[in-house]
Amino acid sequence: MTGETSEFITGLSWTVAGLLLVVAVSGLSRRVGWSAPLVLVAVGVGVGALPWTPEVRLDPDVVLAGVLPALLFAAALQTSFLEVRARVDAVLWLSVGLVLFTVLVVGVSTWWLLPAVGPAVAFAFGAILAPTDAVSVGALTGSGRMPRGLGRLLESEGLLNDATALVALNTAVGAAVATSGLVATEVLRDFAVAVLAGTAGGVAVAFVIVQVRRRLRAPVLDTSLSLATPYVAYLPVAAIGGSGFLAVVLSGIWLAHRAPSFQSAESRVAERINWRTVSYLLENAVFLLIGLQLPGIVAAASEDTTIGLAQGIGIIAGVYAAMVLARFAYVFALTLLYRAGPARLRERRWDWRTAFVISFAGVRGVVTLAAVFLLPDRPGTGFLQLAAFVIVVLSLLQGLGTGPLVRLFRLPLPNADQDRLQIRTLIAEAQDAALQRLEHERTDQDPEALVVSLQQSSEYRRTIAAPDEDGLASQPDSYARLRLLMLDSERRAVLQARREGRYEDTVIEAVLGDYDSIEAALKRSRRRDLPSVVPVALHFPRARTRFRRRR
Repeated sequence: MTGETSEFITGLSWTVAGLLLVVAVSGLSRRVGWSAPLVLVAVGVGVGALPWTPEVRLDPDVVLAGVLPALLFAAALQTSFLEVRARVDAVLWLSVGLVLFTVLVVGVSTWWLLPAVGPAVAFAFGAILAPTDAVSVGALTGSGRMPRGLGRLLESEGLLNDATALVALNTAVGAAVATSGLVATEVLRDFAVAVLAGTAGGVAVAFVIVQVRRRLRAPVLDTSLSLATPYVAYLPVAAIGGSGFLAVVLSGIWLAHRAPSFQSAESRVAERINWRTVSYLLENAVFLLIGLQLPGIVAAASEDTTIGLAQGIGIIAGVYAAMVLARFAYVFALTLLYRAGPARLRERRWDWRTAFVISFAGVRGVVTLAAVFLLPDRPGTGFLQLAAFVIVVLSLLQGLGTGPLVRLFRLPLPNADQDRLQIRTLIAEAQDAALQRLEHERTDQDPEALVVSLQQSSEYRRTIAAPDEDGLASQPDSYARLRLLMLDSERRAVLQARREGRYEDTVIEAVLGDYDSIEAALKRSRRRDLPSVVPVALHFPRARTRFRRRR
């Protein structure tokens, strides 16, 4: 075995071990109700301190160009285009105005507390701390722990503010390297180019991808193209100086909005599963890597002997306070504008309790920890890397208080009963349309028994969607429970037939695939405490096959 092969196997072994550690730690954290990002960071710190653990350092280019586009695209696929459009003004105020205000406040504070780094590096550090993290915010807003409208506003902010922050960062870093200072016209020019190119690139990529995927029939091909889409959007736009992140987010939001019009159901299911897996692994692996690189960060910071422990703690505390207070000041000023401004703004105002939660939920994450390594090598840069790590951890700890704060302020959480009522009403409308289509499309050649069976299934689903006047609302739960028990027996019978070798493997796999689809949908509806919305055709594999052949 050559030295290169041995090195490759060693690296692969550490990668596999890290992957298994991510799955184990995040799974355990979810089971006991802990914050998985924080636990992974803590585990990474512990593992990184072991003497046999190799030194780990996040390559900013790998994270920003390799990991972040996939994470942003996965988050964008879960974002509603209609809701972003409805609150585009607030999203822009937060993702553009708040970022620039934070860059200014944190930059001035850093320069005042640590003058040795110079103004350009200080403002670059402000740009690094300015954007909230979409992944971390998504973890805070999930599981019904926050009002839906507020959660979606914070997630949209986290998706779109990276473009503003990274443009400011590139400008400040360029000024630091050139030692020519910051020029307002250059900032405005770079920002305009980034936004225009990112917007145009995102729209163009989304249009082309829709046209191509509309012609794909195999789910595996469709999903493969989906996995490549964030990089198709990011790379060319970034190459011409535009915001590749903005292009990724816009293309993802639009593709998710248009998906039912160009994707088959099988492709949509496959895409959701694949992106959920990719997002889960990447975002959790990044938090583990954050902890693993702490020893290297501490070593770099310790090289600067001019900053003592007490002074370092004071600087970090001052910068963190400036970052938090800047968000509070800006959000409360924006709230005042919405409450006292023009009528169009007053219609969209939020109360002061909501303003406090928005201000409090400014969680930083992977973008900050990757971008801090883009700072030029100057006195104090190593300390700023350590400061960024500590500030990210502090913001994650602060984020844990968002849920209790929502409960303390008694903000309206998602209403499960209202969701169930809306779903039942929507199912009833859909079943009316289905019955009308059935009557219109049926022919004399269609077996009467099949038509009657479809009518009865549709009538049953419309019945359980009706208001709970006769105790029928409990039927979906009974249906799911009994259907799952039946599925278990059906699957056992099919597996027994496979052991006896009485059917071809392709037949066995097709039937088991039908059962898996039904079971997944039933269990998903039970987890959400909602009526089952399993397509009727899934209960009639042979009928479904006939319909496909006729089409």
